Amino acid sequence: MAMTPGQRAEFSYRVTAADTAAQLGSGDVAVLGTPRVLALMERATVQAVARSLEPGETTVGVSAHLEHLAASPVGATVDVEAVVQERTGRRITCTARMSAGERTLATANIVRVVVNRATFEAGTG
Repeated sequence: MAMTPGQRAEFSYRVTAADTAAQLGSGDVAVLGTPRVLALMERATVQAVARSLEPGETTVGVSAHLEHLAASPVGATVDVEAVVQERTGRRITCTARMSAGERTLATANIVRVVVNRATFEAGTG
C-alpha cells in the first residue's frame, strides 16, 4: 500500500510515576521525562506508517530532533500525534507533537527507515 503525506496517528496517554525524569534517570524532577516523551512520539510515528507497510516490513527510528517545551505532572493526560511528511525510498520523515489541550508540550522531527523485520532482527540488515 502506498504511503502518502498526511497519514497520521494519535492517542492519549496518562502520565504515571514510572514516566518521570526522576524515575527514568534523566533528571531529578517528578514530571514527564524527555526519554518517555520521545518514546511516545516514536510510538505515534510507528502507528502512522504501519498500515502502509508490506508484509514482513517494519520501520526503525534513525534520527530524532526533539524540543521538550513544557512540564507534565504525574496524573496529567497528554495527546500525542504524528504525521507523515514524506517518504523517499525507504526513508520516512514524520513530525510529532505532544499537547495538553491547546498547549504544546513537545515537538519533534523523526526519521524512520523501512527494513525487513526478519533480516533486521537477525542483525544482518
